Amino acid sequence: MEEIKIEIFGRVQGVGFRQFVKKNADFFGIKGFVKNREDGSVLITGQGKRERLRDFLLSVQTGPILAKVSGVSYCWRNKSGDYDNFFIAVENESFISDQKKSFVNLGKSLLNIGNVLPKHVAIIPDGNRRWARERGLIETDGHAVALAQDHLVSLFDESNKLGMSYVTLWFFSTENWKRSKEEISYLFKLFLNNAAYFNKTLNEKNIKFRHLGRSDRLPSEIVDNLKGLETSTQKNSGLNLQICMDYGGRDEITRAINKILKLGITEIKEEDFPNYLDTNGIPDPDLIIRTSGEKRISGFMPFQSAYTEFYFSDSYFPDFSPTHLRAAVEDFARRKRNFGK
Repeated sequence: MEEIKIEIFGRVQGVGFRQFVKKNADFFGIKGFVKNREDGSVLITGQGKRERLRDFLLSVQTGPILAKVSGVSYCWRNKSGDYDNFFIAVENESFISDQKKSFVNLGKSLLNIGNVLPKHVAIIPDGNRRWARERGLIETDGHAVALAQDHLVSLFDESNKLGMSYVTLWFFSTENWKRSKEEISYLFKLFLNNAAYFNKTLNEKNIKFRHLGRSDRLPSEIVDNLKGLETSTQKNSGLNLQICMDYGGRDEITRAINKILKLGITEIKEEDFPNYLDTNGIPDPDLIIRTSGEKRISGFMPFQSAYTEFYFSDSYFPDFSPTHLRAAVEDFARRKRNFGK
């Protein structure tokens, strides 16, 4: 017996979605429960044999005729309890109250209330090595799958569909220099092997590229290719793609302060400080996503993220798909941002 946690986003309350899920669970012999959540999404916990759970996962991604699934997030995990059957969970309220909440959330979904999408999404792609180890592979295989051309391009395409203006990916941190020389060499080789492909693809898709981070410690061939991508795509007017290579938040701030001191500036206003950061001219991220279930940002954009929303996905980055990205954006759209007001 294994367990899967599934989150379903979209128009999934007040349309018979839970009954639909229970019918499929009973068909596949799955135990567990389904319940509505306050934010309008549906949470499912299922237990059974993995192959049956996979079939069940596929079956709940459509829904009854009035439903509209816009995002699905799932993760495999250790059993959280023992269930005798599959049931619809209603927490501490009557059936009438439960149904009322469902129809209220249905109304919000139909009216698209509060659906403000992020313009700048940054991703901390974590979990490549753990993904490989859990599959009996060598750790570099995780990097190869995570940074595969079709995987990254699918995320860029989804970002365009979601109306984003800026997407930032953290490729290599200042702390990553502490890893083995073999792993570092492999990561740089992956980048170099894909540079020509991405140069062609970014231009075809009208994507503008920019490198964030240090250049003084990177191999010259890497630096040349980064500059080549920037030059080749500088006139593109579509999605802005930033790749952080040899980037660390504290290092960025330290370098910015040193730039200011070298200019002889002795006092600076808060609103002027961003002009000396790597992200000069780029809006602060509205949403930062970290994959693999880790709930920290590891010093990523500490100045820029003062009012950023955070989303922590349980999926390792090699498994992080356009569907997961859409689920994160759906979650963001349901939040209310006050910016300290």
